[in-house]
Order: sequence, then C-alpha cells, then structure tokens
Amino acid sequence: MKIIRILCSCLVVFLVLTCGCTAPGTTSPDTPSAPATTSIPAQVSTASEDFTLSVDSVTPGSTLPLEFTCTGSSRTPGVSWANVPSGTKSFVLILDDPDAPSGTFTHWLIYNIPPETRSIDPGQPDGKVLSDGAQIGTNSADSRGYYPPCPPPGKAHRYIFRLYAVDMIISQPSADRASIDWALDGHTLGKSQVITTFKR
Repeated sequence: MKIIRILCSCLVVFLVLTCGCTAPGTTSPDTPSAPATTSIPAQVSTASEDFTLSVDSVTPGSTLPLEFTCTGSSRTPGVSWANVPSGTKSFVLILDDPDAPSGTFTHWLIYNIPPETRSIDPGQPDGKVLSDGAQIGTNSADSRGYYPPCPPPGKAHRYIFRLYAVDMIISQPSADRASIDWALDGHTLGKSQVITTFKR
C-alpha cells in the first residue's frame, strides 16, 4: 500500500512538470491572435433639412401665375434659397413638367450657379451665361433658356422647381437634362423643391 502511494505521488509530480499550466483566459505565444480591426468612416453626404427654395408669387401646390406661362408674358420667375448645405461648390436649378404627354419635359435648366449666390432675378434672358457666371442649359425643346409652361388644353400639369446643392463645378460647356442628371449622381449634397400646377 505504501508503495502504491509513493508511485501515485511520483506520477502527479511528473505530470505537473511535463504539462505545465496556463492561467484561465490567456493564450500561448504560439496561438495566433485575431487581427486588429480598423474602423473606416463611411463617406456620406448629408443634406440640410432646412435647405429651402422659394419661387416668386408661388406657394407649394398653388397655380403657376400666368406671367410665367405661354399664356402670359413667358418671363422667368425669380427664385431664392437659404440654409445651404456645407461643402456646396455650385447649384443646379431645374424646372420640369412630369405630366407632359411624351414624358418629363424640362422647361428650364441652369447649372454652375456660384456657391455664394442665393437668388436669381426674374426676367432672365436666354443667353448662354447669367451675370453671375451661371450657365444656361438646353431644355427639352432643344433650345437654350426658359421654355414657358404650355400644356395641352385639359387637365392640370405639375411644374416642379428643383434646386440641387452640388459638391463640385460641372465641367461641361453646354448641357442637357441627361448630362446634368449624370453629373449630379453621387455629387448632390442637398435638394429642395417647389411644386405648382397650371392648365389651359
């Protein structure tokens, strides 16, 4: 019996010396550790919820005054805006009729409006460049400048003024709606709009 006890004690000592031990929760130097992770901030463009657009003599949902249509003087309305998103390098102004018989009709397109500009006066000419350097694009009638709303007699059409705050200058000497849409993709910091209606 005494011999058995001595043998058991020797076995315990042998196991301790050959196996060793580690503290709970630690790893051996040879155990690969999880790779360190680096958080990369996403590049997200944020728009100011207060970015607002105003059109002369127009409230959202109201009827477009005759003076801005083909039944009046066909002059351009004045527009203004406020609370511009940070990082804006230029603005784009578009007037669309989404209810036109052949699909959306763009009546007015101005791009590269300088970032310090906060309004466009009424009665703008159909030239290539405005006095502040903004460029006038081609409308859906394939002419430069403002094409006054003139829907077929019958139901009212919606006319949507949209202003985009853009994070770059658009490098196009002339532009139509398709090329401006392409340029705006991924570069719009904010958008504001006013919807009005008109019928003949």
